[in-house]
Amino acid sequence: MSKDQESIVYGCIKDSADFLQDDERREVNRRAMLSLPGAEDWPFLSQEMFAIPRLQAAADTSYQTEVMHFGASYRGVEYEWEQWLKTFEGLLSSMYWVSATVHLETELSGTHTFTWESNGSEHKPGAGAMNIRCEWSREGSFL
Repeated sequence: MSKDQESIVYGCIKDSADFLQDDERREVNRRAMLSLPGAEDWPFLSQEMFAIPRLQAAADTSYQTEVMHFGASYRGVEYEWEQWLKTFEGLLSSMYWVSATVHLETELSGTHTFTWESNGSEHKPGAGAMNIRCEWSREGSFL
């Protein structure tokens, strides 16, 4: 198996959007993403791959959910996937969120979708309990 195969990682972290009282939540989440290393320091999970939310959301741009999306192209990230997941879960542990989804698309082993859901209505920074689920799909013939 060659590490020259391209892998694509993308997804989003969702949080509730109550515009009257959630500026602090957005600030905590923003700081968490900005605390990630730069791509030149550790390219697997870096702040450059995230669309960092603004400090104050405009009430007319989101409905009920704050969506923080991310994505990157890698060379063989599946060989480092355990470390990537550990780092991503570390990021999630420092944030407010209700769910998170990561899609890993690989040329050799198909698409994997990882979903995190908070225990209860939301996850708060420092709360340890997270549920993860993984689904795998593969398109193509068996020839």
